[in-house]
Amino acid sequence: MSTPFKVGMSRELKIKSQPSDSAQKFYANLPNVFATPALGGLMERVSAELIDEHLQPGEQSVGISMDLKHMAATPLGMEVRVKTEITAVEGRKLTFHLEAYDEVEKIGEASHERFIIQADKFNARVAEKAKKMA
Repeated sequence: MSTPFKVGMSRELKIKSQPSDSAQKFYANLPNVFATPALGGLMERVSAELIDEHLQPGEQSVGISMDLKHMAATPLGMEVRVKTEITAVEGRKLTFHLEAYDEVEKIGEASHERFIIQADKFNARVAEKAKKMA
């Protein structure tokens, strides 16, 4: 299988953190700062966006792992910038290194893996699994 993905491909995403990104949205007794799950979601998003530009019709990607370190708090309203870079390509599995910064300092880093899927086959398996609940 030929792949359009190469080690070194990268993408960056910037957002302004919002009240909906607060750690308090996940649990009330947490600080009112940019949440770790919000950071992980941005890391997944920027990696998926990089992949999406090169997928064939009918393909999607799914996250299969993330090792995330959230190293510094970010006040809500501050910009967050996340950069992803492909570090390994193994068939349909892609590995990424990510770094995140707010307007003052580095706030996080992660390694992340995504797998390229055929959407119709994946959705059929999910639908079959959902039937088992009935």
